[in-house]
Order: sequence, then structure tokens, then C-alpha cells
Amino acid sequence: MTAGTLDLILQARQGDEAAAAKVLEENSGLIWAVVRRYYGRGVEPDDLYQLGCLGFLKAVRGFDAGYGTQFSTYAVPKIAGEIRRYLRDNGAIKVGRSIREQSICIYAARERLQAQLGREPVLSELSEATGLTPEEIAAAELAAAPPDSLQQENADGLTLESTLASPVTEESMVERIALRAAIDALPEQERKTILLRFFKGLTQQQCARILGVSQVQVSRLEKRAIERLRREMG
Repeated sequence: MTAGTLDLILQARQGDEAAAAKVLEENSGLIWAVVRRYYGRGVEPDDLYQLGCLGFLKAVRGFDAGYGTQFSTYAVPKIAGEIRRYLRDNGAIKVGRSIREQSICIYAARERLQAQLGREPVLSELSEATGLTPEEIAAAELAAAPPDSLQQENADGLTLESTLASPVTEESMVERIALRAAIDALPEQERKTILLRFFKGLTQQQCARILGVSQVQVSRLEKRAIERLRREMG
């Protein structure tokens, strides 16, 4: 590693965005070398590269020359780890490019906010950081989330599967995918209600504020949506 590269890394660690961009540009070949290992996993190369850049910048933030390790030796596992983590958490089902791009944007914003805030960012903070509406965030995360998320508890301690009274075993992945497809086919307001209630874990009052309706209307939307899903999954 040259003295110039080390200087750029030190400047980037101190918050110099121009230095971060420069060291990223100088190491694009290294990032692409790692990215190529993950071709054919259902994610476009450019999207893999963006994830690799996120891992690279984490390496920049965490690198300490005092360890006596070459920066590239430290950076490669960070780059690969970021890509593998995304593929593990979001790669179970192929989704459209626009949704995938939104998902990566949300993913990067969440990582950045977690580092800044020292906690998991709330929905409004993610919305402000990405420029996406809460509904768009919920929809993107639903589309990219592994089917196991259908067992996530909402604010009332209920999962969508338990609410539908149709428990699904770990082996029956096809049924979970069918449930997600049924959710996508719901009328817009009902779909948003299900996304916010069961995939973002919000209360009916919180949903009402986001959707601009009353809590009673949210309750009705949720009931109608669940009835539709029961019929579809029946």
C-alpha cells in the first residue's frame, strides 16, 4: 500500500467524502475481482458492485495500519462478507430491478444510520435517508426478504401465518412464496396495511398515521385483507 493510499484512507476515516471517493475509485479493480465470484446468484453485477463498495467503505472505516496488515488483505473479506450477507438475507427470490435497487438503497441507508445512531433506525429515518415513502420501503423489503419473514411477529405479537391459521413448516417454502404472491395481488390499501402491520411490525395507530386514515379504517382494511388471503390460500 502506497503512502498516498494510506493518507486517503486516513482522510476518509475522518469523514472526508472526496478522499473516500478517490480511494474507492483507485480500488475498483479489487472490488470487481471479489464481485465476480458472486455472478449468477440472481443479482445484477452492478448491484453486486454497489454492495461491494459498501463493504469496502466499511473496511476503510475499520482499517488500522498499526495491525501490520495490508489494506487489501483486510478489505477483501469485508467486501465479500457484505455481498454474502445481502445474498443470504435478500436473495431467496428474484425480484424486479427497480425493487432490487430500492432494496439495496434501503440496505445501505440502514447500515449507515446504524453506524451513526448506534441503534436500528426507525421507519421515518429510513424514509428521510432514502427519499422513499414508508410504503415503498415496506414493499421493497417484502419483495427482497426471505420467505421466513412471514413468521415475523407484529406489534401485537402475531405472525401473518398464525393470523391466517395456516401454520407453515420450514420445508414448505412454496406455500410461503404463494402467500407473498397473494399479498401482492391485494388492493393497494389492503396490501399497504398488511405490509406495515406484519412486515414492519407497526401498530394500527401508526399505520393510520402513515396511510392517512383512522384506526378503525385500518382495522377494517386489515380484516378484509386477511379474509382475502384466507380465501386465496384456502
